[in-house]
Amino acid sequence: MENIYRPIRCEVKDIITESPTIKTVVLKPKEEFSFLAGQFASLTVPGVGEAPFTPSSSPYDKEKLEFTVMRTGRVTDAIHNLKKGDIVGVRGPYGKPYPLEHYKGKEILLVGGGVGLAPIRALFLALMETISNYKRIVFCCGARTPDDYIYKEMILDKWHNLCEEYPLCFRITVDKKNEEWKYGEGVVTKTLDGLDIDIKNSVAVVCGPPIMMKFTTLKLLEIGYREEQIYLSMERKMYCAVGQCRHCLIGDLFVCKDGPVFTYDQIKDKPNIWA
Repeated sequence: MENIYRPIRCEVKDIITESPTIKTVVLKPKEEFSFLAGQFASLTVPGVGEAPFTPSSSPYDKEKLEFTVMRTGRVTDAIHNLKKGDIVGVRGPYGKPYPLEHYKGKEILLVGGGVGLAPIRALFLALMETISNYKRIVFCCGARTPDDYIYKEMILDKWHNLCEEYPLCFRITVDKKNEEWKYGEGVVTKTLDGLDIDIKNSVAVVCGPPIMMKFTTLKLLEIGYREEQIYLSMERKMYCAVGQCRHCLIGDLFVCKDGPVFTYDQIKDKPNIWA
């Protein structure tokens, strides 16, 4: 049996500053590492500790592995202080991925905010590899300010320009804009107003801060999505990654083993799901 606790060695190839509090770490695994969109891994900084994150890179890219990390404490401080050439550990993958087989032939609504765009990015890149399987992708994304936007060049330029070639639509907003910002202003739920989408033949995927996920879910229900059509990534609750610490429990569900991807109907009656 494979040792699920053994991390593989990875070399830091690049550190990308996404915002004042968020960086993307680009890694080169020393051994083969594969994952599916929605799964997560634990990133280890030797001598400091480890923490679980969902990769933000494409599951189809076997040459590199990327994690987008917000600075929130001791381990994330150490990750932000990594330099090119440093060696870290990655163990996994763990958890259940997005069930892409259930998305075929449908319009896919992606809603992400803040660092929650990280797993959405991996999912989007996976969807683009098999874009002919889906009717259309509508990508709604938000941040507090233009400076807080992560993946700015990728979303605003590279991906946005794909709309002329592929069945894509982007709805982009910030809570508070500046003079240079040429997209929408308002919380991310405003991007769901006047949504041109066949809701009956659609799924919605949501990831972001708890308050954003809560009100996005309520908005989706209001406009006609059914509970089982809404997929939520609950990765923020994870800690040990293997169901031992019980830190990630939602009622009787382990986020790390039963998730981190859940449909809303699976968890709606569990206590404190937005805490």
